[in-house]
Amino acid sequence: MTTQYFVREGVGPGDRKAYPSQEVNDMIARHSKDLGLTRREITDEEIVERLVFALVKEGAVILEEGIASRASDIDMVYLSGYGFPRFRGGPMQYADEVGLGNVLKAMRHYAKGYHGHAWAPAPSLEKLADAGHSFNL
Repeated sequence: MTTQYFVREGVGPGDRKAYPSQEVNDMIARHSKDLGLTRREITDEEIVERLVFALVKEGAVILEEGIASRASDIDMVYLSGYGFPRFRGGPMQYADEVGLGNVLKAMRHYAKGYHGHAWAPAPSLEKLADAGHSFNL
């Protein structure tokens, strides 16, 4: 299969408008069917949860392994090195604001889905959430 590049009329450098591709959409639909997955609408909230809570899970593991001393150290890496939005304070701070109980509940929900094993929460996250604690307080 060769890669095809298309030039759209009136589109100049720096154009950031999304242009849906039926060919790509069909390819994704076929792949989903091959995997036995049912396609569905995904909310913006779920996208944010899946992206940020995955960072939170790994952050908890980093704390358990002693790679970082504090959750705020992890947040500083994301704020300074990865462009995490400053007003969110970093993924660990965001998790504290959402509530670790809510983070854990979402992870357990996602663990019931496709590749659910990837959502097994870190033991320290479960312990903090069950005790009603947070990472930074």
